[in-house]
Amino acid sequence: MIELTTPLSKEILCQLKAGDEVSLSGVIYTGRDAAHKRLVELLERQQPLPFEMKDQVIYYVGPTPHKEGEVFGSGGPTTSGRMDTYAPILMKEGLCAMIGKGYRSASVKQAIKDYTGVYFGALGGAGAYIGECVVQSEVIAFSDLGAEAIRRLVVKELPLTVVIDCFGNDLYELGKKDYLEHFKK
Repeated sequence: MIELTTPLSKEILCQLKAGDEVSLSGVIYTGRDAAHKRLVELLERQQPLPFEMKDQVIYYVGPTPHKEGEVFGSGGPTTSGRMDTYAPILMKEGLCAMIGKGYRSASVKQAIKDYTGVYFGALGGAGAYIGECVVQSEVIAFSDLGAEAIRRLVVKELPLTVVIDCFGNDLYELGKKDYLEHFKK
């Protein structure tokens, strides 16, 4: 397990390989498709973003309401493909890592290589466990979106897997290849 603390530098990202297991701590931000659309619209209007994008991490999540005494509700990853239209634009602005589940488009993979980024996978179905890794949560933008508002989270030891490294290696493709080779024997 590789321990990482945000913000993540390009030097750190270049050391990660598809398939690496990491434990992430520090500040990350949440955002899903509706929030991503608004972020891009702000950029198009040359207006400031609600947080500095450089070297930051966005987690594709819309958490459930938290219970009394808790900081954050259940927070399982959202399917990342819905953000594929917006991810390259935000990466150009300095976003260095994304957390979600599922495949990414060719344009996102190219942006990951072009801007030295990483795509982390979070375990689907483990939302309650992931929620326990959140030690602080604050809505910082687009509160009208409810669960899809942008939140600033502080996480501790959030378990993730590098799905796409900054060289474009894709764990989904590598895993499929290994699986098929195994059965050819």
